[in-house]
Amino acid sequence: MSTAVVRTAEGWWVERDERLHRIATDAHTTAELLADKPAVSAAARADGPGRPLAERDLLSPVTTPCRIVAQMVNYRSHARDSGFDPDKVPPAFFRKASGSVTGPTGDIVRPAHVRLLDHEIELGLVLGATLPIGAEVRADGLSRYVAGLVVAQDISARDVQLPKTQFYEGKSYPTFTPLGPRLLLVDAHELAALDRLRLTCAVNDVVRQDRTAADMITPPARALTLLARFQTMEPGDVLLTGTPGGTALKSPGGLAATLGALLPPDRRWKAFFAREAKNPLYLRHGDVLTSRISTADGALDLGVQRGTVRVERERGAEA
Repeated sequence: MSTAVVRTAEGWWVERDERLHRIATDAHTTAELLADKPAVSAAARADGPGRPLAERDLLSPVTTPCRIVAQMVNYRSHARDSGFDPDKVPPAFFRKASGSVTGPTGDIVRPAHVRLLDHEIELGLVLGATLPIGAEVRADGLSRYVAGLVVAQDISARDVQLPKTQFYEGKSYPTFTPLGPRLLLVDAHELAALDRLRLTCAVNDVVRQDRTAADMITPPARALTLLARFQTMEPGDVLLTGTPGGTALKSPGGLAATLGALLPPDRRWKAFFAREAKNPLYLRHGDVLTSRISTADGALDLGVQRGTVRVERERGAEA
């Protein structure tokens, strides 16, 4: 049975029925908490009323520094939105700075120079054991490496990411990786049900993204095997497994893309920005981003994440 763990400034807690039960642990990091299984188990069995969840400000259940690795174009619906054939998209990875991690209810800050801010809900896999170079991960052995699941947003500055082909910068500004509210600790049986998880992202209560994890192109076990060719992962590190279709950015279509490819790069990007500036789906100041991942029956529920977009002031601007 899954165990929902949350983190506050006071420490670690097991969440059950919107009540919190303190985990008696000296763990300061997610890796240390995952290693203290007796303390987590004791809190999961605790009797008594616990403390109200509503009275606590939650932090990211993934502590930093840590490695954050993300899969690129890993949902069939996102591939189609991006103008790719889902059957021909090769597995690919990129890194995000762990300084981009923030909690599940904080502000999402759009830097002053960014105009095209996009949302990408993702299922995060939190490692509970070292993934060494050369590891071969089987679907039925996923629990050997994956200890927990977390709701993630891969916030993206498209006007930085695309013209520079710079994923690292465009996705690594502070607050660009909200994580939580829960770190859902799962076993092998529950990991076998990942395909039933539904990822839903809404902006101002209007649903933008809504797909199950069955839409993934490269599933977690295969992704970890490919990642282990070149990247070691440690307990507390996170693999973001891609986003479904429904982001603000979409392919301009076959004819427009063909014509655009004939333009010199400077004119091509000028045309791109002119088109995208008219797109009302990019995140604006005051937008509320709500993200949820759960199975339909609620057997696996990673909780609801809510963040509000705030635009950073231009340097020298009046208060």
